[in-house]
Amino acid sequence: MNRQRSSPNSTFLFLFLFSLFLFSGCNSEKKQSQKEAYEVGQSSYTEQTKIDHAKGFTITYHDNYKIVSILSPFENITDTAKYILLDRGTARPNGFEDAQVIEIPLRSIVATSSMHVALLEFLNSESIITGLSNPQYIYSAKVQASITAGRVGNIGRDQGLNEEKLVEMHPDVVMAMGGPGAKADQYRILAQAGIPVLINSEWVEKTPLARAEWVKLVAALVNKEKEVNEKFAKIESEYARLVKLASNVKDKPSIISGLNTKDAWFLPNGDSYMSQFFRDAGGDYHWNKIKATGSLPLNFESVYPIALQADAWLNVGFDKNDTKANILAQDPRYSDFKAYKSGRMFSYNGRVNDQGANDFFESGTVNPHIVLSDLIKILHPELLPDHHLVYYKQLK
Repeated sequence: MNRQRSSPNSTFLFLFLFSLFLFSGCNSEKKQSQKEAYEVGQSSYTEQTKIDHAKGFTITYHDNYKIVSILSPFENITDTAKYILLDRGTARPNGFEDAQVIEIPLRSIVATSSMHVALLEFLNSESIITGLSNPQYIYSAKVQASITAGRVGNIGRDQGLNEEKLVEMHPDVVMAMGGPGAKADQYRILAQAGIPVLINSEWVEKTPLARAEWVKLVAALVNKEKEVNEKFAKIESEYARLVKLASNVKDKPSIISGLNTKDAWFLPNGDSYMSQFFRDAGGDYHWNKIKATGSLPLNFESVYPIALQADAWLNVGFDKNDTKANILAQDPRYSDFKAYKSGRMFSYNGRVNDQGANDFFESGTVNPHIVLSDLIKILHPELLPDHHLVYYKQLK
């Protein structure tokens, strides 16, 4: 029987389809390999940082860019704002159509909070600050020197920024404050001018270490992951040592916090970072189990029975010159408090400059181990005999 010979055309077609199949398979394997590489964190960045405490943001690393996701940047907990941190001079990657692009490393930044200043100064990057909201309320001596020298401009308040001035300055990024009441569309003019606005929403965090870990976001912006990993690890270690030290105490002094105002007495809720400080310092806080962040507004009458017996009264007063006498002048019932009688009244006004800038809300944010040391010294002075209060001070 004669076999039918294949034509040259059919042979060519077979070889073409076979080679196409091989190419397709290799290409598919390559894409899958790239996908898996990104999933395990492999990229062109040899130095990367990992988020262990903060719940408000994530960072992933890719070739020539990083993706930052800010979770719940505003009041809506389902919101997520994405940013492409793109190596300067490289092409924008495909996808992420709704993401803002921020070229890195940053050369200039406008900050709208003293906490943002602390994040930058932690990494010795405060020199890139070119604008500030309410610069008179910044504690940092280095940044104040830049303000005096005219290198840092006043761009108004966060809710009323001087957009015309910002467009003229055209910084690499504006770091804005997230939180209830803030809205994305308030930055529409800046977006139209090509100025990215990065929302810092550390307000969602429930622990001191989680708040401090937002410094890793700034590290990603200035390519200082190695430095932030080394410095933050030391803070984590020291904080853990202090927590363990205070956890061995038998007696936990009871705590009252804050001060009555005309509207209400605002106390830390149980899931707030301040309540976590109280727990970690070995204190007994009456409202510790309330599952909410932020402040709990109560009337004086609701707080009074608890305050009467509290061993320590913390976060008292709003002014660096507050004394027991002028606190008492605000309400004579304060003299009934056990802590008033014993003198165990402490404010976080230990570092306040002549303009009223309070460093507790600035560098205190990135030094939770020092704040915790202060609180342990107040509640259990025998545990840290050589520590001197830094952010806190006793009212006389």
